[in-house]
Amino acid sequence: MAHIPLSTFGSSPFEQVMGHAPHVLAHWSKLEEAFFQSTTFGAEFLEQIRRALAYDNQCFYCMAKAGPPESNPTDKRLAAALKFANQFAIDHKLIEEADIARLKDCFSVAEISELISFCSFISASQRFGAVLDL
Repeated sequence: MAHIPLSTFGSSPFEQVMGHAPHVLAHWSKLEEAFFQSTTFGAEFLEQIRRALAYDNQCFYCMAKAGPPESNPTDKRLAAALKFANQFAIDHKLIEEADIARLKDCFSVAEISELISFCSFISASQRFGAVLDL
């Protein structure tokens, strides 16, 4: 059970906890939609990143949703993104220019920007859920 009661806003426990601030939830949901409706990365690609971040961020709610990410992806771009997501979640302060250079081997600058934005958004969501014990 969450550390605070669920609100009447939202359809999932996450949304119902954030629903105590419905003006925030509305924009949070729009940003999530923007990522998953983007044509930059497919939904399954993003789901793999979300799963990797869940385990590193220790969000039990997110871990329970779908399990761990692929352990040995054959897609070079997914492998690079998962490696970066793990680094990002474990300690984003340790990411160096060389790590970004490795991303440049697989992604355009625009894709790198969106990937890091997605990692930031998902990590914030997962930490919100973890702090409130979802």
